[in-house]
Amino acid sequence: MAALGVATGGGDWFSALALGVTLLKCLLIPTYHSTDFEVHRNWLAITHSLPISQWYYEATSEWTLDYPPFFAWFEYALSHVAKYFDQEMLNVRNLNYSSSRTLLFQRFSVIFTDTLFVYAVHECCKCIDGKKAGRELTEKPKFILSVLLLWNFGLLIVDHIHFQYNGFLSGLMLLSIARLFQKRHKEGAFLFAVLLHFKHIYLYVAPAYGVYLLRSYCFTANKPDGSIRWNSFSFLRLISLGLIVFLVSALSLGPFLALNQLPQVFSRLFPFKRGLCHAYWAPNFWALYSALDKVLSIIGPRGFLRCLILCALSSFLFGWHVHEKAILLAVLPMSLLSVGKAGDASIFLILTTTGHYSLFPLLFTAPELPIKILLMLLFTIYSVSSLKTLFRKEKPLFNWMETFYLLGLGPLEVFCEFVFPFTSWKLKYPFIPLLLTSVYCAVGITYAWFKLYVSVLTDPPVGKTKKQ
Repeated sequence: MAALGVATGGGDWFSALALGVTLLKCLLIPTYHSTDFEVHRNWLAITHSLPISQWYYEATSEWTLDYPPFFAWFEYALSHVAKYFDQEMLNVRNLNYSSSRTLLFQRFSVIFTDTLFVYAVHECCKCIDGKKAGRELTEKPKFILSVLLLWNFGLLIVDHIHFQYNGFLSGLMLLSIARLFQKRHKEGAFLFAVLLHFKHIYLYVAPAYGVYLLRSYCFTANKPDGSIRWNSFSFLRLISLGLIVFLVSALSLGPFLALNQLPQVFSRLFPFKRGLCHAYWAPNFWALYSALDKVLSIIGPRGFLRCLILCALSSFLFGWHVHEKAILLAVLPMSLLSVGKAGDASIFLILTTTGHYSLFPLLFTAPELPIKILLMLLFTIYSVSSLKTLFRKEKPLFNWMETFYLLGLGPLEVFCEFVFPFTSWKLKYPFIPLLLTSVYCAVGITYAWFKLYVSVLTDPPVGKTKKQ
């Protein structure tokens, strides 16, 4: 980690931030965990105990394997370490099995694989443009961005309390974004293709990647006004991108194609009997919207980043069977924009505050109540204060209406956690706290989406001013 700190240009501060959050994750090991803990234990057992031909057919547990093949191989690799902790956790018949050693292994596996996320954050910090500022000013945005990503409240509670591997997967996404910023297009495309075969929820943002790569890599020259030269299209580059996607897909799906099991794999990934699973787009209006949205708004890497976030937010807001944790797909990349412009910082703060608060119902046990409140308060206070300081010479980040709305989260939490449980409504209307939380946060997230969309349409292209 010391090497990462030096490479980032911040001496030891990056290492200290990474080490500090790692220690916090270790302190969260004994906390409550959700059914996802059993889901991933069962996947360890399936991939370790059964031949590949049975992975996507095994149904002893209700928590069947429904992630793409790369994640199955990821579980398979983890299982060969897990056997040294507790062999019984790898028995497919041991439903809802738990032990202290199983708990330690599962928790530490998330912490260890977060190393990729730490490296990705380091690479993203290197992409911050410091040409117009001195060293001191350049370091401040990098430090703020590192805190916003490494200490992200949503990732902490979803991965290290609730239990999932979003940090590892988000690391792949952020690293692919960093490579695109660094003009390493093929490497960025490769990383995203790999990510899709780890978790198919990232299909949400695939249109942004596709259009950006087509424009910035396959067209080899642009006009002075930022538009493309249609006679500069490179079919060779297009073929190279297609080859990358094909080879990654072949490596992932090839074994199941050979076993004639692709229909079964896809039936697990996209269970249409439930309507639409929360990780996939239907070929409906939003597919057309997203593609058009990207074509209209992509100019440069930051334009790509805005489009990626709009893809994620549009899918989150208007998709079918969307999981509440999918908000992190927009929150994390929005962190990268927040340190660049005051307008983006404002959108980020509204989105991240309401998005993070919407995750509160995931942690419903009493011991975790002070933890989630304290962690969110610390993260939110730091986010607001640091970004206000960064943009102190510009207009306030919030208007009176936005300030009033965000402050309203306080009374809402007091009512849901401390007032409602003692009312007569608790037994007759137990859904009221969740209903209020979802509706209130939906307003803020929709508002952030609208502000971002407007900024994409009205902001001048990179390198230009409105007068131009």
